[in-house]
Amino acid sequence: MAFLQRLFGGMSKTRSSMDSAIDATMDGRELCDEVYDELEEILIMADCGIKTAGHIIELLRQRAKKQRMKTAGEVKAALRDIVAELLGGNNELDMITMPAIILVIGVNGVGKTTSIGKIAAHYRAEGKSVLLGAADTFRAAAIDQLQIWADRAEVPIIKQHEGADPAAVVFDTIASGKAREVDLIICDTAGRLHNKKHLMEELGKIYRVIDRELPYSDREVLLALDATTGQNAVNQAREFKEIAEVTGIILTKLDGTAKGGVVLNIKNELGIPVKFIGVGEKIDDLQPFNAQEFATALFGEG
Repeated sequence: MAFLQRLFGGMSKTRSSMDSAIDATMDGRELCDEVYDELEEILIMADCGIKTAGHIIELLRQRAKKQRMKTAGEVKAALRDIVAELLGGNNELDMITMPAIILVIGVNGVGKTTSIGKIAAHYRAEGKSVLLGAADTFRAAAIDQLQIWADRAEVPIIKQHEGADPAAVVFDTIASGKAREVDLIICDTAGRLHNKKHLMEELGKIYRVIDRELPYSDREVLLALDATTGQNAVNQAREFKEIAEVTGIILTKLDGTAKGGVVLNIKNELGIPVKFIGVGEKIDDLQPFNAQEFATALFGEG
């Protein structure tokens, strides 16, 4: 089954909730301030955020006036186009150099390590050679879990013991990646937000290793977030943005929530593009983000 179909199915909770609410709000009524307020509330309930929902409704007002919209179908089609435009741009990874490197950060439990395995499998399926680095050495379980996903994705992994220096693991991974001439290095890193100073120092050391060993490489720092946590995911993104050079978001577990609007909140308020989205547990259920496909899954095909 194509990923778009899985995305459409995974987003069914959000889409069904919004679809019925928009139909009920319109239901023979003309667009007016009261209706716009209710539509804005629907977006807020989907975790778009107050500021983002207000921005979308203002854009809808402008289009509705020009196009003389009257039906719920026309409103949903306009919202779909607006969302696709807001989320579009800079969704692809910068991976021209060989090797390119991806650092993945995020708190425990959001699907960080699982996402790394799935990203590795995705690029391996595209014919790229991938090497994993187990630089989240704070938990032995993180190293063991990444080994499991490396085996599933059929890619090699560099690891040390629990408590090892994460920057040293990254150094070893880069050295091995150079020797093997791999296309992509993906490193798991710690995400202990309760100790921001320590995390900043740890990431700083890792950045310096990369600057020294791969000075001209394309580098992505991807933050893994759990879509089911809604506004808390936005708060995590805001905190991580303060301490790390976050270039993109991996949004997991979109199939288990009616709060799919959190994607819009993160992009509009924080300016961080979504790079990958996940809608299931299978190894191919995490795929590169496509704004048009997401907007279609959110509001239907019209």
